[in-house]
Amino acid sequence: LQQSGTEGIKFWDVQSRKELTCSPHECRGMVSCAVWAMTRQTAAEMLCYGTGLGYIVFVRRSLIDKTFQEICARRLGSGFEITCLSWHSSADGNIWIAVGTRDKMVQVLILNANLQLQSVFAVQLETTIPKSVAFTDSRDIYVFGLYDGNLNQLPISDVRGRHSRHNKLLTRSSGHAAVHQKCGVFVIDNVIDGFTLYRLEGEGESVRTFTMAVPSMSVPKQVVFGEEGKVVIGGSDNGLVYVFDRKIGQIIQTLRHADVGLVQMITISINTNHGEYH
Repeated sequence: LQQSGTEGIKFWDVQSRKELTCSPHECRGMVSCAVWAMTRQTAAEMLCYGTGLGYIVFVRRSLIDKTFQEICARRLGSGFEITCLSWHSSADGNIWIAVGTRDKMVQVLILNANLQLQSVFAVQLETTIPKSVAFTDSRDIYVFGLYDGNLNQLPISDVRGRHSRHNKLLTRSSGHAAVHQKCGVFVIDNVIDGFTLYRLEGEGESVRTFTMAVPSMSVPKQVVFGEEGKVVIGGSDNGLVYVFDRKIGQIIQTLRHADVGLVQMITISINTNHGEYH
């Protein structure tokens, strides 16, 4: 388990509930987003996180002393806040990272086997501030807008970003988003009454809305798919995590994080050894 905030990053062993050792590293601003990534050649995960000062940082656990150590860091562009991250593992052992920043930039980077960061693609959107990014099966990029409710598909075959871009207007505003390629759907936080499901190949019409309690404030809340797309899991502003059945839209379960307050960040992991979901 990884947690982050104003004091940087911390790692915890969920089973023992003990904090794990992380080697000292330079403070590069408040952590704004984070993802776990893994190459196809190894089962060892690494953490990739972005900060409010525009740094992208990679941390991996040492095989020798078991401490988490920083292996690569770079400040991107003009140092604007990194708003979202996504990753894809290629057959050659490299990790592709899609990055969105507050100045409307979308970039794709490669972390190669020698732990060197290489730039592949960069384009500045006209009006959309990216809030969520995801790779397509062909390694193009889905970009979900923070304030305008737009979905952009960016082909990355041309490093100058000159190829045509597909755009759909989904809603007037949106928060986080998640894509499930196998099911052919994606879900967004509609910042009004819950989370809305769409088809990837549709024309922007919604399939259904997963409704929860009426929010008291409009803030972005993370939403994810779980159990191979069977459930949709989202945060709230009332201390609850909501678990919905994707096909019928009903609430299956609510998990209480706190009596009151925001639940904005959610992530899931799969224990492949025991078939357990967390």
